[in-house]
Amino acid sequence: MTIGQAIATVFGGFLFPFMIRMVWGKMVDEWGAIGGWMCAAFIVGTVWTINHGVQNPMITQSGGVWIDMAVAAGTGVYVASVARGGKVGGSVINLGAALVGGVLGGLILSFFL
Repeated sequence: MTIGQAIATVFGGFLFPFMIRMVWGKMVDEWGAIGGWMCAAFIVGTVWTINHGVQNPMITQSGGVWIDMAVAAGTGVYVASVARGGKVGGSVINLGAALVGGVLGGLILSFFL
């Protein structure tokens, strides 16, 4: 992986949680559940396409490790919440559940990929 690919990969990972934090809550506040569904389609779809679905994607994955965009979203939103004054202690159970779910999902994917 070149330096340029590494920078683009970091920026591609940053883009997804940034869009979630900047747009998702406002659209849900404005349009309710329909706003959440629209964000699920437009934010996730658009960022996935930019990061993975074009001929020269932003994210360069090398080696045998496969990382989902959910890792970037979860990490980015978690860090942003803590930086804005969220309580770390109250989120330990949710963080643990997310880690267990991610490991199980990765294990299941490894069985057939």
